[in-house]
Amino acid sequence: MKKSTSYWRTNLKYLSILLLIWFTVSFLFGIILADALNQFYIAGFPLGFWFAHQGSIYTFVVLIFIYVYLMNRLDKKFEVDEV
Repeated sequence: MKKSTSYWRTNLKYLSILLLIWFTVSFLFGIILADALNQFYIAGFPLGFWFAHQGSIYTFVVLIFIYVYLMNRLDKKFEVDEV
């Protein structure tokens, strides 16, 4: 029982951190802070616009790969990996 509780607690910690990063990039950078970030440019586009339209999507895809990596490590640690 303790082993599974620790596994799920760690899993939820990973999810919380990754979703917080995604929220920060998509909502804060893409919406709330967009006007302040529009002073800077990436490839000719204002940074706030870039975060709202592409940055949040790129971040989400990268976070998916990070989550897979972290969960594979966690599965091996708790010996529940698929071999």
